Amino acid sequence: MPTPKKSTAGSKKPLVYGAVIVTAAALLGFASYKATAPASPSAETTSAAEVSADPRAGVYPELAKLARRDAGDKLAVGRTDAPVVLIEYADFKCGYCGKFARDTEPELIKEYVEDGTLRIEWRNFPIFGEESENAARGSWAAGEQGRFWEFHAAAYAEGAKEKGFSKDRVKALAREAGVKDPARFMKDLDGEAARAAVAKDQEQAYGIGATSTPSFLINGRPIAGAQPKETFTRAIEAAAEQAKTAAGAEATEDSAK
Repeated sequence: MPTPKKSTAGSKKPLVYGAVIVTAAALLGFASYKATAPASPSAETTSAAEVSADPRAGVYPELAKLARRDAGDKLAVGRTDAPVVLIEYADFKCGYCGKFARDTEPELIKEYVEDGTLRIEWRNFPIFGEESENAARGSWAAGEQGRFWEFHAAAYAEGAKEKGFSKDRVKALAREAGVKDPARFMKDLDGEAARAAVAKDQEQAYGIGATSTPSFLINGRPIAGAQPKETFTRAIEAAAEQAKTAAGAEATEDSAK
């Protein structure tokens, strides 16, 4: 596995959500390594992220609170009140991230986002140096013009990673994504707001123990690597069932008052 280059955000004190986060961070860090370790030819389908039949197993409520559910979040898709939120920490130079983006994410959007069950929130987690940073800030700048997901698709298309993410290449991807104002895009790309937004996402990822990409949280359940679609399906359905049960219990409690 290539050694990731941590930004200054990665050297800051980890985020603190209570003692249980130490356990969750250790789990995500281990699973993250297992998911991208080069020793196994099927590393992207490691069993490190298997989902228990118990919908509560492996779930950390403190991590679930990282879902922003912000209606103005341009790097998210799905209803803000969806019962399940999948947070994705990813790098555009990551091959496994591209595999998830091409093979799995579109199916999850079709099956769960479109029916209101799932919301996906993207977090930029550039760990492979300057070009990763360029692509991350470029995705944010494209989002400012409502074209984040189009940029995401262009950057993760087959062969896109091999062309690199120099600033000229990122600008070309923005054109491909349909960004209407290239001058504004380039200004936003190099602006402080983009740098701050990427650093915030990056620090959050390091704070929960993510060490490689892609890493995910599904209602507080850590999952690492481009797992088979079935891993995500089980986690989403378990989270939806748990949310339904919790909502029912709350409604019963309210009616008893």
